[in-house]
Amino acid sequence: MRPLFKNIRVLACLCIVFVLVAALPLSEAAQSVRPNSKGSDASKIVLPDPLIFQNGKRVHNAEAWPQRRQEILHQFENQVYGRTPAKRLPLRFTVSSVDPTALGGQAIRKQVTVHFTSKAGGPKMDILLYVPAHSPKPVPVFLALNFAGNHTVDPDPGIKLGEVWTRDPATEISGLSNELVKHVKRQAPESSRGMAANQWQVEKILARGYALATIYYGDIEPDFDGGIKYGARPLFFRTGQTEPAPDEWEALGAWAWGLSRAVDYLKIDSDVDPKKIAVMGFSRLGKAALWAAAQDQRFAVVISNESGKGGASLYRSKAGESVEHLNTAFPHWFCANFHKYTGHDSEVPVDGNLLLALIAPRPLYVASAEQDPFSDPPSEFLAGVDAGRVYELLGKLGLGTDQMPPVEHPIMKTVGYHIRAGKHDVTAYDWDQYLNFADMFLKAPQGRAGKEAGSDH
Repeated sequence: MRPLFKNIRVLACLCIVFVLVAALPLSEAAQSVRPNSKGSDASKIVLPDPLIFQNGKRVHNAEAWPQRRQEILHQFENQVYGRTPAKRLPLRFTVSSVDPTALGGQAIRKQVTVHFTSKAGGPKMDILLYVPAHSPKPVPVFLALNFAGNHTVDPDPGIKLGEVWTRDPATEISGLSNELVKHVKRQAPESSRGMAANQWQVEKILARGYALATIYYGDIEPDFDGGIKYGARPLFFRTGQTEPAPDEWEALGAWAWGLSRAVDYLKIDSDVDPKKIAVMGFSRLGKAALWAAAQDQRFAVVISNESGKGGASLYRSKAGESVEHLNTAFPHWFCANFHKYTGHDSEVPVDGNLLLALIAPRPLYVASAEQDPFSDPPSEFLAGVDAGRVYELLGKLGLGTDQMPPVEHPIMKTVGYHIRAGKHDVTAYDWDQYLNFADMFLKAPQGRAGKEAGSDH
C-alpha cells in the first residue's frame, strides 16, 4: 500500500480533493536567495543552489559541474521521480506503414511499432512520424508524447486508429478525478481524428523543415492509479516484485523512459538527424520531457510547455499547485519517497531550478500562459533565471534578466522563455517560438548559434 494512504488525515483530504479535481532539509550552505520576479513572492523564496555541493563546497568552474550534476540527478532519482532501471529491453522496431505522399504530398508519414519484448502481444508503443517530403534529409525532429492517441494530432485519415484508455462509464457519477477511477481500453472512434490538431500545428512544423514524432503516452503506461500493470514497468520487476520500491520510478519515469526509447528508433531512421532531436512536453508531459532530458543527453533541445510543479516551477513558491495536490490527485506520478513531502513543500531537497539546470548546456526553452495560475508562471520564469547561472558557468547564455518579460515578448538565448496570453494549452503562438528557437540551434551554421542566441526577440 502506498504511504499516502497510511495517513488517515490525508484520506480525509482525499474526499475534498476528489470533488475539486476534475482534470488534472537543506543545510544553510546549500541555500541561496534568488532574485525578484514580477507578480510573485520570489524575493522570499529560498532555493537549493545548483552551484553548491551537498557538503557545502562551491562549484567554481565548468570542470566541477559534472560531479555536482550527478549529485543533483541522484537526488531527483531518490526523492522525486524514482530510479529508472539500467536494464535494457530487447526492443524490436516494426514499420507498419509508409506513405511518401501524405498530407497532400507535404509529408512522408511513417507508423512504427516499438515492441518492448520479443513476445508477440507484449507491451509496445506506436510512433507516428511525419517527415517533410521536400526537405534535404536528414532533418531535425521534434519529439513529444500526446494525450489521446496519435490519430488526434491531425485529421489525416491514414493515421491508424489505435486503442486508448478511457474512463469507465460506470464511474461517471462518482465525483472522482479522472486519474483515480477505473479505466477501460477501447478502440478510438473515427470522430476523434484530429481533435487535438490545434495543439500540434503539423503542417507548420513540416513547412519549417522539421519532422514530428509523437507517441500516445498511454501506450507506455496508462495515466491512472493502478495503471502500472498495463504498462512497461512490470517488465523490470525482480522475481516476486509487484510494486516499485520507494525510490523506484513511477508513471512520470515510465513516460520519460518511453521518450528515450523513441530516440533509439530515430537513431536508425535515415530521414531524421539523431543529433538534432528537440523534445517538447505539455503539462504533465512537460514534466516527463524534462526528466527524460535530464537523464538522457541525446536530446539536443528541450522545451517545457507549462509543466508546473514537478516540472519547471518551484515547490517553494506559495502559488500554483502544491505537493499535497500532486500526491493526492496523482498518486501514481512520483516515487513513494516523494509522498513524505506532502504538506512540506519547502523540505523537498530539490526544486525546478535544479531540474532545469540538469539540461545545461543544451538549449532550454520554458513557456507559460498568463491565465494558467496552477502552473505558476512567475516561478517557472524564476527557475529559468536561476538555472541560467549554470549555463553561464558553462560558457552559455542564461536569460540575462531577473525581470519577467511582458506577455508575448519572448527571450531567446541558450535559455529561452515566454509567457503568452490565454490558458493552459499549446497554441500556434507557442509553436512559432519553439520553431524560431530550434532554428537558432538546430539549423544555424556552425559557430553562429551562440551569436544569434545573444539577442532578445
